[in-house]
Amino acid sequence: MSHDFTAIRLFLRSTRFIAGSTVSLDRNQANYLVNVLRLSDGAGILVFNGRDGEWRAILRGGGRKTWSLEVGEPLRAQPAHPDLHYVFAPLKQARLDYMVQKAVEMGVGRLRPVLTQHGQVSKVNLERMESNAIEAAEQCGILTIPAIDEPIALRHLLETWPGREDGRRLIFCDEGDERADPLSILASVAPAPLAVLVGPEGGFSVEERQLLRSRPFVIALPLGPRILRADTAAVAALALVQAALGDWTGGAPKPAP
Repeated sequence: MSHDFTAIRLFLRSTRFIAGSTVSLDRNQANYLVNVLRLSDGAGILVFNGRDGEWRAILRGGGRKTWSLEVGEPLRAQPAHPDLHYVFAPLKQARLDYMVQKAVEMGVGRLRPVLTQHGQVSKVNLERMESNAIEAAEQCGILTIPAIDEPIALRHLLETWPGREDGRRLIFCDEGDERADPLSILASVAPAPLAVLVGPEGGFSVEERQLLRSRPFVIALPLGPRILRADTAAVAALALVQAALGDWTGGAPKPAP
């Protein structure tokens, strides 16, 4: 079944869906549906929890009653969790919000903040990142919420890279790479689990570029002749990878380990 772009969707993390059951809404969820979206008793919405697919539900309550959802029938089965990781230097809040939303829309299954020498942000609000990820999933018909990691230093990330277990390659968006054809580079990459790395607004340091290029699991990738802001580079890089090696190719996405 195709996605209904006109439907209101709500993510309910801890709920298991059973046809005919009733799900109580907390104050924030009820406020969003009733006061923000102006829904009333009997309104239909779609619900998902990241595990059981998408279900139809009906809003029940009114006045001073406790608002709840009456679960209907399942509409879409839960797909495999996306296996594409996005590794990034944190940005200032508005651009980070945008970047997280776009990464989710582009099919990222894990968000991994990394601290670099030229990064302008050292602390990350993980709860806000998750809220933006949920909002993007609700608006775009996505049924999974990406995992979100604690920030980690770039050197430590490379020293503990999990590629030995699953062969994951790290596609490093290198603003200093002088090659002109990123698609031909990606075409030569053998099928494997992938991660995409985009650095800070100030770029990677010389030492960081050397460190990245010394690792056998790292693939340097240019992003064309223009200088891109980090949030723009995220969209460009993820689009290239999905088109050349990911789920835009028509192949089934590989499940995450």
